[in-house]
Amino acid sequence: MDNSRPIGIFDSGYGGLTVFKSIVAKMPHYDYVYLGDNARAPYGNRSFETVHEYTLQCVKWFFEMGCPLVILACNTASAKALRTIQQQDLPDIDPAKRVLGVIRPTAEIIGDYTKTRSIGVLGTRGTVTSGSYEIEINKFFPDVKVHSMGCPMWVPLIENGEYASIGADYFVEKYLDELMTSAPDIDTILLACTHYPLLMDKIRKFLPAHVQVVAQGGIVADSLSTYLDKHTEMEQRLTKSSGVRFFTTDDTSDFDRHGSAFFGRNVQSEKVHLK
Repeated sequence: MDNSRPIGIFDSGYGGLTVFKSIVAKMPHYDYVYLGDNARAPYGNRSFETVHEYTLQCVKWFFEMGCPLVILACNTASAKALRTIQQQDLPDIDPAKRVLGVIRPTAEIIGDYTKTRSIGVLGTRGTVTSGSYEIEINKFFPDVKVHSMGCPMWVPLIENGEYASIGADYFVEKYLDELMTSAPDIDTILLACTHYPLLMDKIRKFLPAHVQVVAQGGIVADSLSTYLDKHTEMEQRLTKSSGVRFFTTDDTSDFDRHGSAFFGRNVQSEKVHLK
């Protein structure tokens, strides 16, 4: 992939691989580079300033790798860093490059899923504290009530490979019970963390049958495809040889083992040292 101009996919760890999986399935012909900042994960409880600093470092690395377009497949980074990067950093770095997130495309359509006009949003503390989903959903669906719940134990469980264990049931049921007790009219729950699809079976197990659960992978993939259709100048810059490379800031063997579960097929990563 030397001299390639791939699409960059970023996450603080493994979660973005669930979004990446959907993007590659929909648009397999493009070249891609994935980076997981596992050495500094999770981002969920870090300050806005720290998340911006870490995310910007990673975005600059993608640009050095030749990526003209970077997708922050991380809700925390999208909530705490994206706007600053788009408005303050990109104009100085390279106005022709683009950085997109996962919150806006999700907010644009999530209101179409609910009949009761009441939605639950499950995410990290960072995403929930930012209020980003309430703000963005209200722009498109002002009649929809958004009930957010932070699930601080879910990412550690998933990143440590415990998402299928019986022990995870307690924390899945705990947060869902709190959410549904606070807002019984919820009929749609958005998984506003890209890790959470690995808990999908358990989440459905502890919810009433009429409550639908929405993951972001397909939504983000559809949105990216539409974006490239509309922005032909960007689409034409991207190389198309179906190349995929994985990078991590931490141990590659750990990334490959856990990442394969998220991505749905074998992953072979390379280690990168961020400057």
